[in-house]
Amino acid sequence: MSIELIIAAVVALVVGIVIGRFLLGLVLQQQHKDAKLKAESVLKEAELQAENIKKDKLAEGKDQLAKFKAEYEADANKKKGILQSNEAKLKQNEVRLKQIEEKLKQKEVALKKMQDDLTTKVIEIDKAKETVTIQKELVTQKLAEVEGLQKEQITILERVSSLKAEEAKEQLIATIQEEAQARASAQVKQIVEEAKLTATKEAKKIVINTIQRTATEHAIENCVSVFNLESDELKGKIIGREGRNIRALEAATGVEIIVDDTPEAIIISGFDPVRREIARLSLHRLVADGRIHPARIEEIVAKVTKSLEEEIVEIGERTVIELGIHSLHPELIRMVGRMRFRSSYGQNLLHHSKEVARLCATMAAELGLNAKLAKRAGLLHDIGKVWHEEHELPHALLGMELAQKYKENPEVCNAIGAHHDEIEMTSLISPIIQACDAISGSRPGARREMLESYIQRLKDLETLATSFKGVSKCYAIQAGRELRVIVDAENVNDKRAGQLSFDISQKIEKEMQYPGQIKVTVIREMRSVAYAK
Repeated sequence: MSIELIIAAVVALVVGIVIGRFLLGLVLQQQHKDAKLKAESVLKEAELQAENIKKDKLAEGKDQLAKFKAEYEADANKKKGILQSNEAKLKQNEVRLKQIEEKLKQKEVALKKMQDDLTTKVIEIDKAKETVTIQKELVTQKLAEVEGLQKEQITILERVSSLKAEEAKEQLIATIQEEAQARASAQVKQIVEEAKLTATKEAKKIVINTIQRTATEHAIENCVSVFNLESDELKGKIIGREGRNIRALEAATGVEIIVDDTPEAIIISGFDPVRREIARLSLHRLVADGRIHPARIEEIVAKVTKSLEEEIVEIGERTVIELGIHSLHPELIRMVGRMRFRSSYGQNLLHHSKEVARLCATMAAELGLNAKLAKRAGLLHDIGKVWHEEHELPHALLGMELAQKYKENPEVCNAIGAHHDEIEMTSLISPIIQACDAISGSRPGARREMLESYIQRLKDLETLATSFKGVSKCYAIQAGRELRVIVDAENVNDKRAGQLSFDISQKIEKEMQYPGQIKVTVIREMRSVAYAK
């Protein structure tokens, strides 16, 4: 029984395996068919896509071909136009060459004619020379005859007057000289007496009145401004992350912001005082507001710049009203206001110009000239220093051009241009402007130096010059702007005197500090003394 069951089980297993394989084959056959159908559909889709891509590429190729063809045709047309224009130019040049050839031919004909004319003139000149020679001979004969007559007349006069011609001439000349000397001496004596009575009195009056009526303030301007802070913590805010705030402030104002170890202070450095003032006011507003970032910095700087421009105009208007100057061009008024923020060797330019204007008015009034015109020229004499653009001209000539541009009086323009001798003076006001400018700028203490340092600098100059061999005396004059060196004529010749002036100037440049320039003048004088006993 168990064997039959085993056999039946084996048969059933074998039948199950056969049926399973048959079913598996059917399934695999069906999957193969499905895969084949799917592959065919994929191939058809790929073929369609390839056909579409081929059509697109062909269309793009046709478009590009048409584009290239149009560009080629345009380029060809352009080259064709250039060729045509070149041909036209060549034709024009040929026409011009023909015209030039014709002109040259005409000039050749004219030159030939001129040569013929010159030949005829040479012949005429030769004939004229012969005529002149004959006339000279005749003139010589006539002169000989005249001299003979003169000698006869002189002989007759000597016989009548019992004096020779030379003696008569000497007596006449002596008489005329005596009369002329007497009249000249009387006139010179009268002029000297009048000058003694009036010159000293008038000169003292002019100087005293000028000094008495002039009062000035002195402001020392440097190239740096100091901005004070409440605490050092604000330095970090002003610098900003990775320095973006300070870079934005420097770019907007055109100055350099120096943040160092100085407690509760920031240094603003720049050659332009207006820019430094803009930076200082902008920092003040930014610190007071507390919001410090690049956009805010640009906004504040723009506002401060606008307000400062308005303030400059107000300063110029107040100045001209204070000095009583009328009808001044608005641009010149703005330049006068800008003088407030400019200095020259530590002397504020606006104060200097106002001082010069008052001095000029005083001197012109005392000399009987137009005081208002002199005051106007004195105020405007340095406007060339505040022109906002760089210029190659000296400030005097630039100021003269600006005054001419804004229709100032010709005498004022000449005074501005001539106050440093760059042009010739054509009016009496010009030397007054020059003198008053020197008075205001050269007096001790006007330009940054205290009296002690000023005197010490003059002593150093004289000591330096006397250290050279052959120098007998030296004097520092014109507020230390010129050094007069007197040498011993026996020990220093002319060549050595020229070399000595150069050596002294070089030593001054190396060893001394001074504003502007120093003129070194070496004087060599030979004196011969003898006594009559």
